[in-house]
Amino acid sequence: MSRFVRASKYRHVFGQPAKKEHGIDNLKVTSSAWDTNVVSSSGKYISINWNASGGGAFAILPAPSPVTGVPGIPYKLPDIIPLARSHTAPVLDTDWSPHSDTTVASGGEDGNVLIWQVDPNAFEGWNAEGWTPVDFSPVLQINASQRKVGQVLWHPAAQHVLASAVGDHTVKLWDLGAPESPRAVLSGHGDAIQSLAFNPTGQLLATTSRDRKLRLFDPRTGGEAVRVAEGHGGIKGARVVWMGDRDRIATTGFSRMSDRQVGVWEIGALKNLKTITLDQSAGVVMPFWSDNNILFLAGKGDGNIRYYEYEGDNLYALDEHKSSDPQRGMCFVPRRAVNTSECEIARAYKLTTNAIEPIAFIVPRKSDSFQSDIFPPAPSIEPSLTSGEFFSGKPISLKFVSLETGAVSSAAASSATSFPQASGPGPGPTRSATASAPQSAQSPSSSPIIAPPLSKVASEPPPTSTAASAFTPTPVSPADVQIPPSRSSSKYISDDGKAAAAASAMQEDNDKLSAELREAYAKIRNLELQVESLKTNARKAAAALLDN
Repeated sequence: MSRFVRASKYRHVFGQPAKKEHGIDNLKVTSSAWDTNVVSSSGKYISINWNASGGGAFAILPAPSPVTGVPGIPYKLPDIIPLARSHTAPVLDTDWSPHSDTTVASGGEDGNVLIWQVDPNAFEGWNAEGWTPVDFSPVLQINASQRKVGQVLWHPAAQHVLASAVGDHTVKLWDLGAPESPRAVLSGHGDAIQSLAFNPTGQLLATTSRDRKLRLFDPRTGGEAVRVAEGHGGIKGARVVWMGDRDRIATTGFSRMSDRQVGVWEIGALKNLKTITLDQSAGVVMPFWSDNNILFLAGKGDGNIRYYEYEGDNLYALDEHKSSDPQRGMCFVPRRAVNTSECEIARAYKLTTNAIEPIAFIVPRKSDSFQSDIFPPAPSIEPSLTSGEFFSGKPISLKFVSLETGAVSSAAASSATSFPQASGPGPGPTRSATASAPQSAQSPSSSPIIAPPLSKVASEPPPTSTAASAFTPTPVSPADVQIPPSRSSSKYISDDGKAAAAASAMQEDNDKLSAELREAYAKIRNLELQVESLKTNARKAAAALLDN
């Protein structure tokens, strides 16, 4: 045993769970078996995949604080709350925009990607006398696929660029200013995509798949991967996360003997540098990276969160936050939203079977002054470039915010954020990774402004051109969601080539199905409200009997 202890300012980092009343209780978490984190967070709000009847839904709630609780709503939620309901099948994933704390994207089994914008006044008067829940409405709908949309992920630097992993084993990149067709399609996966991650500039995208391959893409050129390597040997739940602005990525997965593993890879030749066996539990390990050079590992079904410090291509175990409550999912808030006065370097939201628990990871310090050595500048909420500039290949200058003063500064992307050349012949395709734009980028691109508040969307006319400089999406209600017919249906196949008649018949059936769907949603909502009213009356009657 060594006589010396490795010097580190994070050796004593500990996880501090919030008091119960500072979390959120009485959640109805989805029962879907699809493997995502189930919960996502911005600096102000959280989204949770919900177990709802009548199609798919997720909840949007104010983010709880480890100190002040949840602003605007009670700790224990009422049985009926406003939901984001416009998916016609279960919601599989949500992700908050890094450039707007009020904008969230969702993907579901219906093959749609929906964009939502939160009205800050939506949480006023919750559970008050006579309160009636009003569901959220999306501001934009994208028909991404005939199959499911398993993951959605916002671009970290370019405004209004969104990636979606769809059921045909491709990743599609969308420009929300012109969402009629994807700007790039990343192909070559042999099975379902399990996770995807951008590097800090968004010039590279890493994916894991059920075919046990780890892939790197240039998202602006599209096509197949520029690097491919054998990943973890097991077929279950592999995940990937970028390790800051380094040319390193971390993956979690399973060995062929079902041991849970974490690996570190360099991206030049996509070579594995280190693999650590964690244990033999069955839950998928969710990795999260902090710019403090700390890798957090949380296993589904576990109550524990391990965290390691990365240094010199090694992962040094720091500690383990232990709990008796297993987690269904987890997310971390953007680092610009942490509490620096408490030396909180990271904050996790742990989702259990029916509750959210905030966990603050704190570096113990005696001084009350700002600790600049543990709070490097964080990625700013301001985008670095527009979607058109990104797809045209413009160089990226990242924007950072000082956690001490709030000042925003720019920094040119380091060499580690562009695709390095392999020192030798690496695995995978030989196509070079260039930053040239795809052909679709040659067309006029928009510089959209994110959707206006929901109260203004309905009153404004839709844009006359998708290439307009302003992005004013049309609101979508459950009645507007079109259900595509089966491809095998002979009703829509015109023997004599009259495509117009076939399209008219398809539209007529879609209108009927939409009307039936709207009526079903209304009946379900009325029944839920009646049940809630009966429960309230029963509680009042029971209290009156006890008083007598």
